[in-house]
Formats: sequence, C-alpha cells, structure tokens
Amino acid sequence: MKHLRLASIFFSFALLLSANSFAQEAGGNPDLLRLGNGIAAIAEGQIITVEQLRRELEPIIPRLRAESRSAEEFSQRIDELSAEVLQNMIDRIIIVKAAEDRGLMIPQSYIDQEYNEVISRDFGNDRRRFLEYLKERGETPRDFRRDIYKRVVVNVMRQETRRSQSEISPERIEDFYVRNKLRFYQREALHLRQIILSPMADEGLVTLRQTAKQVMSELGGGANFADVARKYSQDDMSRRGGDWGWIERREIRRELSDIAFALEPGSYSQPVELGNTIFILYAEDKRKEMIQPISQVRDIIENVLVGEIAREAQEKWLNELRENSYVRYFM
Repeated sequence: MKHLRLASIFFSFALLLSANSFAQEAGGNPDLLRLGNGIAAIAEGQIITVEQLRRELEPIIPRLRAESRSAEEFSQRIDELSAEVLQNMIDRIIIVKAAEDRGLMIPQSYIDQEYNEVISRDFGNDRRRFLEYLKERGETPRDFRRDIYKRVVVNVMRQETRRSQSEISPERIEDFYVRNKLRFYQREALHLRQIILSPMADEGLVTLRQTAKQVMSELGGGANFADVARKYSQDDMSRRGGDWGWIERREIRRELSDIAFALEPGSYSQPVELGNTIFILYAEDKRKEMIQPISQVRDIIENVLVGEIAREAQEKWLNELRENSYVRYFM
C-alpha cells in the first residue's frame, strides 16, 4: 500500500489541545476525548476526520467499558478498536473507488428503497425525527444517501469475490473431515416427549394413578402421544405436545434417563412415579454416540469450506486494493 504513517509530536500535541474544545463545543463522549480531533487519515484523496471515527466508535463504547476489567484494559481496547474501525472506514473508500473505476452502477431506485426502509424501521416513518438525527450528526439527507450507496457498493463488491460451492473438490472435503473428525462427534441423545401428571389442590397419588391409567388406555388405543400430552400433561411443554426436544442422559434425572434411553423410537414407557409426580415418557427418535460419517456432514463441511474460501478470496482481493491505493495515516 502506498501510504505514510506519521508520528508527529506537533500534530499529537495539537490533537490533545483540541480535545477540551471538542468536549465543550460538541459534548463528546469523554471516553473518546483521548482521540483528540482533526484528521485521522486520508484515503484516495478523501479525508476521514477524528470526529467521523469518534461517531463510529460511540455506539460500541458502553459494551467495551462493561467488558473491560480495568481502566488500562479499557484504554488498550479503545486503541485497538480505533485502529480496526479506521481501517474499515478506509477500506470502504478504496472499495467504492474500485467499483466506480470499474463502472459499477447501482440503480437509484434501490438507494431510495433502502433510504425509506431506514426511516420506516429506525424512525417509525417520522421524517422530522430522522432529519433531527441527521442534524445532530452534522449530516444532510444527501450525505445519508451517499452512505447508503457506499454500503451497497461495498456489499456488492465483496459478494463478487465469493467463489461457488462447486469449486470445492471431494478430496478437500475428505481431507477436512479426516483432520477434524472430533468436530463431528455426537453424544448419545434422545428426542423426548413427556406426559407429566402432578397433584392439584387436594389430589393424591390415587387420583393421579387413575389419570395415568386413562392416559395409557388412550395411548394403547392408538391415540397420538402429542395429542394426549396436550390434553393431560401439566407442565409448560404440554402446549408443544410434551416435546422436550433432543436431550442427553445427563440432562434429566437418572431414574428417568435409564428408562427413556431404553425405549425404541416410537415407543412409550409405563407410568413412572417419582415423589408425587407421574411421568410417561415417549422416544420420538434416538441418536447413537458416534463420530458422524462423512455422508451425514458433507453439507456442513462444504458450508465451512465455502466460508473459508470466501474469506481468503476477499482478504486477497482487499490486500490488492490496499496495495494499489494511496492512504496516509495521521494517528
């Protein structure tokens, strides 16, 4: 990249002097005053001001402060984040320039649609509130449309660097599988449904046993377990037909897991009494403890590799753009 990094003592001193005036005049975030004011960088002739960088950082500061364990760590993370955000801002500029040099055209109707969607989604279609927001940021509707245009262009250019899934060879998929077999280890698991009967008011086990007998009679008559669970079960999952989803042995009590995992898919247990509660268990499906065969995870591996290839291609493309761009850093 054709760029210059400046570490000018005079410029740094000027930035520090401007911090106080920014706090008084702009009411800036005190956590970001240390950035000073002035020019952060120039990319392809476009100036990125410290104020623009500060605006990009401000929404992230509360989370950053909450996650930092000390003032020193917070300060270090602001420095790291500032560098990362500044680089992203520079990248947007050089990507847009590359697109415009190529003659990439984005229909104005698409920009208008995005513009109106932002007003609708973020401002409840209140254009006055939207304009007040822009005024606070020192922007105009035209500036905002230009920002939308840049985001769209960047997304289009990045998307064009992605490679198709068909370029991933079977050999590469098999190699990934062999090197990452442990990623495809699955524990024994059961897709469990339950009917849970608990005493209400003055009910005792005698009443619950009668209800359980009625449940077993309906199930024995061919009734659907989920329908019976909705009718009788007294827990939060009854609305879902007693569906507890996929569970592992360790996730339920031993007295229940031993019975549940002994069931064959499509079968249900006899009533199980634990304290004052009766459980009737149903095995919707089962998974064995195993390393999943490549036939079951091929699509997963392809998606992982597509993502890796896309990231590699985009990083290579972006590095080439950076190498052929003029960027000058001032911080």
